[in-house]
Amino acid sequence: MSPSRIETRFAACAAERRAALVTFVTAGDPDYDTSLAILRGLPGAGADIIELGMPFSDPMADGPPIQAADLRALKNGQTLARTLDLVRAFREGDRDTPIVLMGYYNPIYIRGVDRFVTEAAEAGIDGLIVVDLPPEEDAELRGPATAAGLALARLITPTTDARRLPAVLASASGFLYYVSVTGITGSKTPDFGSVASAIGRIKAATALPVVVGFGVKTAEHARAAAESADGVVVGSALVEAVRTTLDGAGGATAATLPAVLELVQGLAAGVRAARRAAAE
Repeated sequence: MSPSRIETRFAACAAERRAALVTFVTAGDPDYDTSLAILRGLPGAGADIIELGMPFSDPMADGPPIQAADLRALKNGQTLARTLDLVRAFREGDRDTPIVLMGYYNPIYIRGVDRFVTEAAEAGIDGLIVVDLPPEEDAELRGPATAAGLALARLITPTTDARRLPAVLASASGFLYYVSVTGITGSKTPDFGSVASAIGRIKAATALPVVVGFGVKTAEHARAAAESADGVVVGSALVEAVRTTLDGAGGATAATLPAVLELVQGLAAGVRAARRAAAE
């Protein structure tokens, strides 16, 4: 079996002795066309992997920025079907950048698991992160997803102890997502010393890449996280870059796309600086 896009990208970043930059944006935020323009611009700005949020009306693990992004997208007609359309349009010009859908199980369940995984794979999705589906409850998704060639990344939190970790790792694929803080997305700044210690513990138990997210907002944060992680995830800061450039009616402006891409460029520089420093 040939390597997946996720495996290939992490291997390429490792060969460059650096972490991957994983950028999260919400599908359809603030509208379909702007969202597509952002997606298309992310790789050129320095994103190695794209996490694409599936808008949901009750995103319980997410903080106010992503909650607001979900509501903006839903208000403008974003659906799971249109999210897959976004990916299809993106794939017309980019066959290499991995895309991972991140969100909640309800939209998948409503669409039908078999239908969803088939459509996702055909659209060009590489993996899934389903926040509210623990390993003990995911059999109905895990089997079809694996059969369709979709990785099922797992969340590991600061409260995942040595007894719990093997159960999380047992069915994980693609990569592992270390939640660097307790609580919701974007709510706190991580203690990067504690993060490094946790990453070391996880990497001693698995060969899967480990990425860090939930609280990484700036280039300096990204650099600090990249010192120990295989990837650094930034989400809330990017959706805030969208929000702060909208007009009074909540629509995109000429500043929206540049604001997001300029932030990604800075984050990418931070990630790459960490590995350059380690190699010297």
